[in-house]
Amino acid sequence: MSSPRRYAVYSILASLVTLALKFGAWHMTGSVGLLSDATEGLVNLTAGVLALTALTIALRPADKAHAYGHGKAEYFSAAAEGLLILAAAGGIIYAAVDRFLHPQELTGLGWGLLVALVAGGVNWATAHAMLKAAYRFDSITLEADAKHLLTDVWTSAGLVAGLAVLLVAPSSWHILDPIIACIMAVNIVVTGLGLLRRSIGGLMDAALPDHEVDAIIRIIQDEAGKETPFHGLRTRKAGNRRFVDFHLLLPGTTSVKRSHDLTDRIENRIYGELSNCHVTIHVEPLEDHRSWDGPQVGGLCSRKNG
Repeated sequence: MSSPRRYAVYSILASLVTLALKFGAWHMTGSVGLLSDATEGLVNLTAGVLALTALTIALRPADKAHAYGHGKAEYFSAAAEGLLILAAAGGIIYAAVDRFLHPQELTGLGWGLLVALVAGGVNWATAHAMLKAAYRFDSITLEADAKHLLTDVWTSAGLVAGLAVLLVAPSSWHILDPIIACIMAVNIVVTGLGLLRRSIGGLMDAALPDHEVDAIIRIIQDEAGKETPFHGLRTRKAGNRRFVDFHLLLPGTTSVKRSHDLTDRIENRIYGELSNCHVTIHVEPLEDHRSWDGPQVGGLCSRKNG
């Protein structure tokens, strides 16, 4: 099993453990806040399964039907996870409103909170291992799953801290339970919307981050010279694969070999700067007016190219 997929399996196993612990904590206490935490555990489990499926597809090599590879499968996973998170938030709010209307005194709170803390510890350890793997393999799927688990850890910590007050508070304070659940739901909504935004950006072929595009422009200027115009610089990312293409304008008298050597140097430096990158460079004659079609091609242009 490839390494990124192994970490998705860790997420699934951790979700199964924490799911049992969290529903156990809710069963002990009857807390709607702990129920909301357990509900998010179901989302974690589903997200882990989706992550494993997406990574399995994304790691497939390019084929005749998918010449650019299968990397975008990761964005579908992250988008589905975002929608699941929003659905879980809706369920939490529904349960909290019901508890507002029908208040209930909590029981066995001490043991329930202890079990919830253990579940949070399992998620914390798993999330940190997955984050390291996400940066190592440049995987938005692992990153999304890890950050979701970390969000779960912090919401669980806030929930435990808030409910711990009820151990010594008067019975009239039990309204705090659904209030905490609502606060958690809002936090979960923010996480879900963030995942949806990033997923849509990937599916819509959003450009690479500014610092990566700046690095590409710097390399072009270093190798070809700052006075050498270029245009149509377009970038995108599919999973952990980066794609870069642009037009480079050179004097018409430049030999094929010199042009090839120059583009080779540019490509090799970009490969050294950006991991898992695929570069396509189209050379055009500087003197031909048809080469100055930057606005029609689209993408970024050098200053000289307008």
